[in-house]
Order: sequence, then structure tokens, then C-alpha cells
Amino acid sequence: MTMTPSLAGAGLDALNARVQYDLACLNIPPANWVPQQTLDNGQAVHDVVIIGGGQCGLVAAFALLSGGISNIRIFDRNPVGLEGPWLNYARMETLRSPKTLPGPSYGFASLTFRAWYEAQFGTQAWEALDKIPRPTWMAYLSWYREVLKLPVENNVKVEHVTPEGDLLRLELSGPGAPSETVLTRKLVMATGREGTGAPKIPTFVDSLPAHAWAHSADEIDFARLKDKRVAVIGVGASAVDNAAEALEHGAQEVRFLIRRKQMPLINKMMGIGSFGFTHGYASLPDEWRWRIMHYSFATQTPPPRGSTLRVSRHANAHFHFGCGINTMRMEDDEIVIETQQGVVRCDYLILGTGFEIDPLARTELAGYADRILLWRDRYQPPAELANDELGNFPYVERDFAFQEREPGEAPWLRNIHCFNYGATVSLGKVSGDIPGISEGASWLAGAIAANLYREDAELHWQRLEQYDSPELLGDEWEATPLPEHAGNV
Repeated sequence: MTMTPSLAGAGLDALNARVQYDLACLNIPPANWVPQQTLDNGQAVHDVVIIGGGQCGLVAAFALLSGGISNIRIFDRNPVGLEGPWLNYARMETLRSPKTLPGPSYGFASLTFRAWYEAQFGTQAWEALDKIPRPTWMAYLSWYREVLKLPVENNVKVEHVTPEGDLLRLELSGPGAPSETVLTRKLVMATGREGTGAPKIPTFVDSLPAHAWAHSADEIDFARLKDKRVAVIGVGASAVDNAAEALEHGAQEVRFLIRRKQMPLINKMMGIGSFGFTHGYASLPDEWRWRIMHYSFATQTPPPRGSTLRVSRHANAHFHFGCGINTMRMEDDEIVIETQQGVVRCDYLILGTGFEIDPLARTELAGYADRILLWRDRYQPPAELANDELGNFPYVERDFAFQEREPGEAPWLRNIHCFNYGATVSLGKVSGDIPGISEGASWLAGAIAANLYREDAELHWQRLEQYDSPELLGDEWEATPLPEHAGNV
């Protein structure tokens, strides 16, 4: 289904009206059906709290509201308009994903990026658009949040989550944080690429002062790199994007130090994306899921063609393959890097080393993250498929909930849902990447709804027994006695 042609170029007011009409036609949001819980001291208990107001947090919230679960809160640590990576550490010019993907639209044509873009710029502009510019995607997400009236609370960081019986208590900080702690029955960690870990920092930078290097996810003052020699570790998308920024800000030179011997050329996962893969991957046996993800990790994902050309058009950009790092040290203000091919000297180092999966690195889970079931606890691959990184991913079921490593030791983990990159090995790319996030949100909302209903079964039974709104008033018929020999001729 495509957007109604009359809305193309009609402006956001017309599109907003269409969205509201579509929601009204489907009775979204319906009335809340979850019984309200309150502590003896009067403190309210929320049904769901979502950490993260980026694209995954937004579509998760919409899915829950669409299912009649309205007692929710969404916390994001960033200011309004800076949720997610798009205007923070993401530095690509355009998204990798094709512009036609439905993304977080959750089955609504009027909520797609295309509808939003055409409403403002018209059909011809849409046809002329190649890839979606990164800031434009952030503008679309801001509109999505606004038109759906999603209750994101900004400048609120969740510091720690403490189990309290069947509930979870959240300790909050930041200028937007409420003064009291918050209680919730279910917690959704829509925390993005670093959602179950942290930036991967190799030990070889331990000898360098903090001002000499940065991870690609850090805030970097690229203007300060003018006329500087910059070394970039890695050649993934983030490494390439950060190198481009340095070059465009006047770096004297940028040298990629790349461990692998050649550039990966094919994004293998792009070749198998389908409705079947999205819904079928999660049901595969462990050995198949491990095999697929191991292959994806081993072949690696190449940086986008446009991003790579953005770098290579600079004559002072250099790609050095087979150039793994041995050691690093400082000599005065100069970084000296010993590589497998020789010595490289530079003024600044950028780590394009990605993120690692490590639940123990999450401060929110401090004190019990070691009780989370990981893939290495559940599955032992054959020697040729061994991979410590894959083994660190949490092993989650279709509801995205953490599971206990030792049954009975941390039952509250089932109330924390890993709706982020950490669920990838278990469920595929349905909790972070644009292609599958609406499907993932649907699974998440359905599972949370089922869990809440099951936990409240006694209350719902009482509602059933106590329901007394009559369908009939008694005046719709008149009782008559059966006459003798009724029906005889």
C-alpha cells in the first residue's frame, strides 16, 4: 500500500491528520486493560518502563500502547532531539538501509519515512532521493514521536535496577529525573548498539593518555584535528565515517591500520534478508543460529560504498591492510604505533573497534549481571566455530527477556527485556536494525501482554465474575407458557 497521492506535498498537517484517522479507524490506543498496582505506601507501580527513546524505544512504546498497555514510561539520557546515535556519535552521511524499508511504521503506511518525506517535499523529491541522510532520519524519528504523542522523558539516566520482590526499582539521575525512585513490573532495555555492553577498547591504548585517543562512539572535536596526523584502527562503517570527518576537517593525513589482509566486499546478511528469515531465524536450533552468526562475524560487514568513497577521494587517506597492532607508546607528543608491517607515527588515534557484548559492563545491572544466561552457557560449538564474542551474547527467548544462568537464583531477570543489539544471536536483527524493528516490537509487546495477563490471572477472573453490564434489559421479549399439545396438527 502506498501513500494516498493527494497527500504528497500536502505538508505535515495533512499527514498528521491522516495518521490520527488511521489510528481512530483501528481504535488505537484502546483502553488500558492491565490492573493498576499500588504499594501500601501509595507509590504507583508502572507496568513497563523503557530505557531509551531512540527508534527501538519509540516503536516498542507504540506497540505496547497499541495493545492497550498504557501505564508506561520512557526514559532517555539525552536532550530532546538527540536520542539515539544519529546526531551524536553517528557520522555517516546517509543510512545504509534502503529508503523503502518500512522501519518503525508498525504496519502503518502513514507512519513510514516515505509518507513523511513525500508530504513535505513531494513525489519527485522522493523518487530522486538515493539514501536517507542521517540528520533527516533523526528529524523523521522526532516527528514520529510527536505525532504519536509518545511520552519520552529526556535527560533521565537509569543508574541502577534493583529487584524488589516481583518488581524492579529504578534509581534515576539527570536534570529531568523525578526525585523519587520508580517501580515497574517490566523493564525494556531499548539501549541500542551498546545496549548490553560497552565500546570495545583494546588494551594497547592503556599506555596512552586520554587526550591522545578516542573511540568512534565518543564525542570528538574534529576541528582540533586540522593539520594533524590521524590513525584509525579498523575499517568498519564507524571507522570509515570518523576518518571522513577528520579528513573533511583538514587532517594532514589519515591512515587506516587494518588487521585483516583485504577489505570485505559483500554484506552477507543483506543477501538472506526476507520475511522468512525475520520470522524463522529465531526458531532455528542453536547450532544453526550460531553457524549463521559466526559466518556473518567472520566475513564481516563492509563499510557502505558511499562512505568509503567519501574517504578515498582524499589523496591523504591511506588504507594499510595486514597491519595489526603490536604495541603503542608516547614519545613526547607523538604516538608511536608498532604494527605487523612497521612503525606508524601520528598525533591522534581513533578506535573504530565497535562494541563488545558484556552484561557486566552495564551499570544498570550491577550486582547480578553475572547471573544472566549467556550463549556460552547454553551452547558449545565445534572447535572450528569457536568465537568468544558470540558466546558473550545473552541467550534470550522470543520475549527478549533475560534468563537465569542457574534456575531459581534470579527469577526477576525474566522481567528485563533485552530489546537491543544483545538479542541478535538469539533472535536475529529485530531489535536494532531498521528492517526488522516493527516485527521485533510486535513480538515484544505481545509477550509482555501475555506475561502481564498471566500474572494477573486471578484479578482477571474476578473481573469476569464481577462483570454485570447487561446486554439485554429484559424488555426485549415476553415469556409465554407452552400450550397443551403444542405443535400437534
